Amino acid sequence: MKKGKVLKSTGKWYLIELENGETLQAGIRGKIRLKGIKSTNPVAAGDEVMISENEDGTGVITEILPRHNYIVRKSINLSKQSHILAANVDRAYLLVTLVAPETHLAFIDRFLVAAEAYRIPVTLLFNKMDLYMEEHLPLVDDIMEIYEEIGYPCEKISALNKTNVEFLRDDIKDKQVMIAGHSGTGKSTLINALDSTLDIKTAEISIHHMQGQHTTTFAEMHKLKTGGYIIDTPGVKAFGVVDLDKKVMSHYFPEMRALLNECKFHNCQHLNEPDCAIKEAVEYGEIHPSRYNTYLDLITEDQTQNYR
Repeated sequence: MKKGKVLKSTGKWYLIELENGETLQAGIRGKIRLKGIKSTNPVAAGDEVMISENEDGTGVITEILPRHNYIVRKSINLSKQSHILAANVDRAYLLVTLVAPETHLAFIDRFLVAAEAYRIPVTLLFNKMDLYMEEHLPLVDDIMEIYEEIGYPCEKISALNKTNVEFLRDDIKDKQVMIAGHSGTGKSTLINALDSTLDIKTAEISIHHMQGQHTTTFAEMHKLKTGGYIIDTPGVKAFGVVDLDKKVMSHYFPEMRALLNECKFHNCQHLNEPDCAIKEAVEYGEIHPSRYNTYLDLITEDQTQNYR
């Protein structure tokens, strides 16, 4: 039996890096697949697993080792509940673009809620700064201010021009991190900029829809020459939050979490209750309205709704 890391999951086969640095293709033992796991992918990029090797050089995953954490979104598969994007993540980097394509605040908020639920720290990377005209820059600053004020680091970068990406090499060194965002926000371009030995396929933006073309079908973890691993995740149009208790949804909003003890009722849902500290904070500008609106959407939406 050997221990390894899952570099790539394609549904049926998994690319595994063994502790000695060698890689092999491995399948999964049936009883693991049928262990009552509600996700579409019982094994995800970043997982640590035990492998039994076959004579033909392939392997079989016999055990998934306990995860430190993982990040999950609602699956596009109606027969399942969730899809694990990555496992054992030290930090997530969410790429945000205001043009080609546009990243909406609700998408950012939903991603942050999912990360908070599993205690994954997040940095927001505002990419494609080279494309913005002078009049766009104040909007970038305004959005960054919303998230910096509640504790999320924000950075302006241009992955294509390799501008202000050097700090990421130090951040990632000896860590296992993930890159997320809409298709076309520049995830693969950023990884290529961080390691010149990688040549991850990128695609042009659709002029008609101003959206990216999907180039990463499955999450894939790349080992960087400067140290550490970076997980490139498939681009998603929307982020469906799943398996979170609506009664404690406010706990996943740091600015709300800090005020929960000030509400009159300990089980306040911050909707129509009197003496609600959260609603007062929104009214006085201490909580941004867009954040509160995302909270309202999350606790009132139909959990069976499908997201793509």
